Amino acid sequence: MVDIFDTKFEGAKVEVFDNRVKKGEDVNVSAKDPALKRLHVGCGWDLNTFDTDSLDLDMSCFLLDKTGKTRMDEDFVFYNNMQTLGGAVKHSGDSRTGAGDGDDEFILLDLAGIPFDIIRVLFVLSIYQANYKEQNIGMVRNAYLRLVNADSMNEIMRYELKDELRDRKEGGIVIAALDREGPKWHFRTIGEGVPNGLAEVAEMHGIIVGQS
Repeated sequence: MVDIFDTKFEGAKVEVFDNRVKKGEDVNVSAKDPALKRLHVGCGWDLNTFDTDSLDLDMSCFLLDKTGKTRMDEDFVFYNNMQTLGGAVKHSGDSRTGAGDGDDEFILLDLAGIPFDIIRVLFVLSIYQANYKEQNIGMVRNAYLRLVNADSMNEIMRYELKDELRDRKEGGIVIAALDREGPKWHFRTIGEGVPNGLAEVAEMHGIIVGQS
């Protein structure tokens, strides 16, 4: 280990490793962790103290083919469908409070088990019944999405959503995508709000949303 306070290193360039990524970045995940087989994608958040504690956030993902659509309903993994057909992608379950430290919800991906015609996994954070409750993602703070090697539990990278949430009025946000490029996977940060939340993203990607 290099002691950066040792005077013999004065004037030398010291490389400081930072796994944080920003909006619009594209990172080769396979190159950053060549041993990666199972990926833990975790999401955490807190609520602004002046806002209601009834706000219920949900993490979800969509498995998309080359047309940008889901192939079947099971390609939409969320609180009402906890895993894909075959179980390569599994959801941890719904956290309704966002209380406590660490990931509030996570999705586990067995990369080798994801069908070859799936070229993108899209990750979304949304508020349950946002329009009905007049809630928006601007009521959320300290939100992040991180990638972790599920076998070693080493964090590969982290995307912190700061400006992406500030003063936003939408019911959800498309956080990032995991894109397949041959045998490799790339992580692309997006950070774009969607006014009508999860239902809007689902309809965009071929899911028929029931009306209650």
